[in-house]
Amino acid sequence: MSSITRLLLRSASAVCVAAAGGGIALGVAAATGNLGKSQTVREIESMPITSAPAAFQRAGSLTIHDVYKRAAPGVVQVTTTSTVTLPNDPFFAEPFQPQTQTQQALGSGFVIDKAGHIVTNYHVVQGAKRIEVSFSNNDSVRATLVGSDPSTDIAVLRVDVGARALTPLSLGDSDTVQVGDSVVAIGNPFGLSRTVTAGIVSALQRPIQAPNGYTIDHVIQTDAALNHGNSGGPLLDASGQVIGVNSQIQSASGSDGNVGIGFAVPINTVKSIASQLIHGGRVERPFLGVTVRPLTASLARLFRLPVSSGLLVEGVQPGSAAALAGLRPGTTEAVVAGESYKLGGDVITRVDGVATGSLERLRAVLARHKPGDKVGIEAYRGAKRLTLTLKLGRQPSS
Repeated sequence: MSSITRLLLRSASAVCVAAAGGGIALGVAAATGNLGKSQTVREIESMPITSAPAAFQRAGSLTIHDVYKRAAPGVVQVTTTSTVTLPNDPFFAEPFQPQTQTQQALGSGFVIDKAGHIVTNYHVVQGAKRIEVSFSNNDSVRATLVGSDPSTDIAVLRVDVGARALTPLSLGDSDTVQVGDSVVAIGNPFGLSRTVTAGIVSALQRPIQAPNGYTIDHVIQTDAALNHGNSGGPLLDASGQVIGVNSQIQSASGSDGNVGIGFAVPINTVKSIASQLIHGGRVERPFLGVTVRPLTASLARLFRLPVSSGLLVEGVQPGSAAALAGLRPGTTEAVVAGESYKLGGDVITRVDGVATGSLERLRAVLARHKPGDKVGIEAYRGAKRLTLTLKLGRQPSS
C-alpha cells in the first residue's frame, strides 16, 4: 500500500502528513517553517549514491552546480502561521471554551517577476494568518496572498521589496519535457534551506488529486528526492528553466519520506493560473456537473449499449449545466468484476465535436472554455442519439 502526500512541513509536536493532491478542475467528478524550537530528528534509510544524470555530464551543458547557482537566489522559504483549535480536555478545559494553538508550517516558493510575485503551493499557505518569505541572504519579509487556486494547488504571493533584491527564475515550456530528461529540484526539505537534489523525469501525464478533490492533469513524475518542505519549490531542467512546481510525493506504507516518486505541477499550467490570480485574484473554470465512468467495449457488449466508447453518466448535479440541458443519470446499479456501475443513464460520446472516451479527454475539451460558453453534447439515450447544447456553469470550490 502507498499514499500520496503533500510536501508541507509543520511545526508543533509532529510533522503533519495529509493525503491529497492537485487538479486541473474542469467540473467533472469522476466516480472512480520554520520548525519551531523543538525538532524531531528522524533516521532516514540511506539511498544508494548514483552518478550525475547524463544530461548534466555532456560537454557544454550546465552542471548541477551551475543550475543551483543561477536558481538558488530566486528560491525562497515560505513560513506560515495559523491558529488551530484543539479538542477540549474533559478534565481540565473550561466548558464550551475551545482551546487554540499557534502552528507554523514551512514550504518553498520561487520568484517569477521583478514586481515581487512568488509562486508556491496552495496547501503551503492554506488557512495561514501570517505569511513570511525569506531569501538566500536570510532576509525575511512579510508576504501578502495575491490569490490561490485549490484546484491546481497553486498560490501566488507578493513581497514589497526592491527589484534589485529579486531574482526571477526563467520559466520553461513543460510541453517539451520528455521522459528521461534530467531535472534539478531546489527547496527546503525538513527545514534544511535551499537543498538541491537531482534526477530525471520518470513519467509524464500523471493525474494527481488536488486539495479540494479535483484532478490535476499532465503532471510530471520525477525521481529527484522530494521531502516535506519541498512543497512549492521549482523543478528545473538541465538549462536551468522551471518546468514544474514540486507538490507531492508517493510514500510507501508506514513511511512519509521520499521513495523516488515525486510529482510536479507542470509550469505551463502554473503560468496560466498565476496570470489569472495576479490580474483577477481568482481562477474561473467551466463546470459541466456530471459524474461519469468510461465505457469499454466489453462493458458495452455486456450491457448491450449502442456504442462501444464514451462516458456513462452516473450522476447529474441539480441545477448544473448538465441538468439544465436534460442529461439523465443512471438509476440501476450493476456490479461487474467487483466494480459498481449505474446503468440506464445517457452515454456521452462527443463534447464540442471531440470524441470523449476518457475523463482526461473530457477535461481537456472543457479546459479550452470558460464559464458561460456554449458547447454541443452528443449522447445516446438507449438506442436514441441526442444532440444537446448547454451553457457551461462555474466550477464550485470543491
